[in-house]
Amino acid sequence: MAIEVGNIFEGRVTGVKPFGAFVALPEGRVGMVHISEVSNEFVQDIAAVLHDGDTVKVQVINVAPDGKIALSIKRLLPQEPRAPRAPREDRGPRPYGNGPREGGHGGNRGGRFGGGQGGGRPPREGGRPAREAAPRVWQPKAPARSDNLSFEDMMSRFKSQSEEKMADLDHETNNRRGGGYAPRGRGGRR
Repeated sequence: MAIEVGNIFEGRVTGVKPFGAFVALPEGRVGMVHISEVSNEFVQDIAAVLHDGDTVKVQVINVAPDGKIALSIKRLLPQEPRAPRAPREDRGPRPYGNGPREGGHGGNRGGRFGGGQGGGRPPREGGRPAREAAPRVWQPKAPARSDNLSFEDMMSRFKSQSEEKMADLDHETNNRRGGGYAPRGRGGRR
């Protein structure tokens, strides 16, 4: 049987490394099972699961143009059925939800956005939910003409453009993380 993607073989483990195990296949070929393809469970130490000389059933998941063969053991294991998720209202309070905080004020909060009901952000304009909003992507400005500029002028321009890019990236990263405020703690307001 040819070694093609999807084929299943029984092979012998010939070597175990921290990142995966090498398995001898028919026709004198050798493939590798990456540590992430050993089990449906998380594997911290592959040497605790596989040993030299073990016979394993593997499935070919990739054959690279350079001849490297990627194998999987976990794709041949039965999938453990997942318990169905409870509906949202049955799961209890959300740890970072938009509703009023426990022991907090349920009414008008005042604050930064002019005091709506509960916490969280004000509704978006235009009625679009937050998840449908297109992400902001940095677009480069048209390069200025560089006729007869000295090396120092070109470096200065590069530095300012680089600082602008970094500031935009930092701003976007903080927005995604929910940054912009310091957590309450030592020496802070209570």
